[in-house]
Amino acid sequence: MNPTSILGRYLTKQLLGAFLGVLLMIIGIIFMFDMIELLRRTAERPDVEFSFILKMAFSKLPRTFELVFPFVMMIAAMITFWKISRSNEFVIIRAAGVSIWGVLIPILSAVFVVGMINITVINPISSYLYEVYETMDYRFKTRNPNAVLFSNKGLWIREATDEGNVLVLEAKSVRQEDDVLVLRTVSLLELDENSFLVKRAEAYAAELRNDEIEMKDVKIFETGKPTVKVNNYDYKTTLTVERIKENFIDPEAISFWNLPDTIEFYEKSGFSVVRHKMRYLSLWASPFLLMAMVLVAAVFALRGSTRGGGVMFLIVGGITTGFVVYFLSQIIYAFGINNYIPIMLAVWAPALIITMISSTLLLHLDGN
Repeated sequence: MNPTSILGRYLTKQLLGAFLGVLLMIIGIIFMFDMIELLRRTAERPDVEFSFILKMAFSKLPRTFELVFPFVMMIAAMITFWKISRSNEFVIIRAAGVSIWGVLIPILSAVFVVGMINITVINPISSYLYEVYETMDYRFKTRNPNAVLFSNKGLWIREATDEGNVLVLEAKSVRQEDDVLVLRTVSLLELDENSFLVKRAEAYAAELRNDEIEMKDVKIFETGKPTVKVNNYDYKTTLTVERIKENFIDPEAISFWNLPDTIEFYEKSGFSVVRHKMRYLSLWASPFLLMAMVLVAAVFALRGSTRGGGVMFLIVGGITTGFVVYFLSQIIYAFGINNYIPIMLAVWAPALIITMISSTLLLHLDGN
């Protein structure tokens, strides 16, 4: 069936209407529980304002929704199929000579478009908001007004010293070699407790090893003193390679459009990019996973008879199957991150397996 035909537009409208309804309901529930959890966490923090909590809950919402997005689409498809089955519209459509696939093609087309809009338009917005949430959460936990940032723009990091001063380290490029972090075009700023600049050191190269930053070819600028040039300059620090890696921006906080450049940067820097590659490929696979979930819904809910409450029983079975499928796909995803199986297999296997099994069952139903 042509998705732009009258019947195709009708089915698409039914699906999108159900999708928006389920979406708003689930977003409301997620937001409510996030607010309750954040209020519980901040109960003993009088310094945290309600506006801060509200902003945290709002910025976390897109990321949480992304996790349940396949369920929202599957439930919306369930509702759509149940409605056309209950009203006997599906029986009339089949009597007019339209196959099950004729019914599904407009719906699958709409789902694919929604999936592409999600990764190309909505994902950059949700990634930005999730980065905002990570920054706010980091500040909340550490009571530090500045979060650690590490991206393809280089390295910016802030550290408090024992003397009450603040150390700010900037590097234009970063590369890991074994247990040493090699920095290029480095600036090291030492600020006092009032954020006034006390000392600045600039170097062409530096290495972070153990508890020291070893700078080479250094110019030292200090208030009220002439510029000093030295070959080597060491600075005590509590920073480690592991600490910096732990504070990387999560792949979920990087938009679909920026992931390729970020992957390239981390590869050149010598860091592992498995999580970033998994994230990028999973975004490409997400529209196909959505369509696979719709096929699961069709197997259970697209029936020609509603006698004996059979459709409701099948819908419950379909939702249960959807949960099982989703959790199995997450297990496979975890195997891919830990390099137990190839990345491509971990990303594409769930969608392909679900599609093949569901298609086989639908072909069987269409032949009966």
